Amino acid sequence: MKDNIIYRKDACPINSVYDLLSRKWVFGIMKDLFAGKKHFNEFKEDKPNLSNVVLSDTLKYLENQGMICKKIIEDDTKRNTEYYLTEKGKKMNKILYEMVIFGLYELEGDLRDEEFKKEIKEGYEEILL
Repeated sequence: MKDNIIYRKDACPINSVYDLLSRKWVFGIMKDLFAGKKHFNEFKEDKPNLSNVVLSDTLKYLENQGMICKKIIEDDTKRNTEYYLTEKGKKMNKILYEMVIFGLYELEGDLRDEEFKKEIKEGYEEILL
């Protein structure tokens, strides 16, 4: 860090983004929103350990942070809630995409099959770019 920059945790953009995204389940829910999911139960589909309380709290948190908005749809028979990315939330696409690329090509793991990597990359490109 340069000598003329005074370090303050609360003024560091990396720390600010980390604080926003470090809450458990945020990445999974954001990914689901980019993939077109918008209903409470859709967020739980592939997350068996995600409780209703934690999901509800996380959705409220993302709404309070301005990342998502909630829309209540009512008709004569039922009331339904849908969640959507805000313009601010949509700006996370590049961050999430770069995390996908880093994870695919820079981290060791079960993704050794190049054709499978290509499929995953293309799938994320469809929803994030």
